[in-house]
Amino acid sequence: MGPDELRAAAEKRLADFDRRGIDRPDLKRSAVTVTLVTTGAGESATFADGLAFLLTRRAATLRRHKKQWALPGGRADSGETITETARRELAEELGLHLGEDAVLGLLDDYATRSGYVITPVVLWGGEVGELTPNPDEVSLLLRIPFAQIDVEPRFITIPESDSPVIQVPLFDRLVHAPTGAVIYQAREVLLHGRPTRVDHLEQPVFAWR
Repeated sequence: MGPDELRAAAEKRLADFDRRGIDRPDLKRSAVTVTLVTTGAGESATFADGLAFLLTRRAATLRRHKKQWALPGGRADSGETITETARRELAEELGLHLGEDAVLGLLDDYATRSGYVITPVVLWGGEVGELTPNPDEVSLLLRIPFAQIDVEPRFITIPESDSPVIQVPLFDRLVHAPTGAVIYQAREVLLHGRPTRVDHLEQPVFAWR
């Protein structure tokens, strides 16, 4: 599949997905980006090895959620649409400026324990060259092929909640919700076309603050 075919496949799967929003005026609005970039695998590439997404590790100097794995994103400014928030945050964190025409669709909203409703915005980056992350926000930037997240997550129980905690295995580590939940749904919807829900999945206690 070439880049045009990969983009069309992602758009089709998102169009077929009946996303769920969350109406919680008591929570702050925020966006994260699932930014799809090509891997250079060639015309014979499948969706799994032809596309990757951008994943960061948050800087150690940040006040909240430092050193955690994260999708680029942040809190919505007053008057912004959620897709404007997503594109602004991507530009601020990674220096990647994408227009509104890069928006492919949205995944389900996810309410966090720290007081936010996160809307995952799927963006088309395509053939992206070298990026220069903002060191004040990002300590590491990775391009993760979808083939690498095509693994089954772990679900564990904790005494603080009746809901299962999701853990997504990635490079000999575990990525937790909310990032892990969004990655898992992106894999299910974009790679397999399955309308798997994740808004009920719990975060580990260390991410509640």
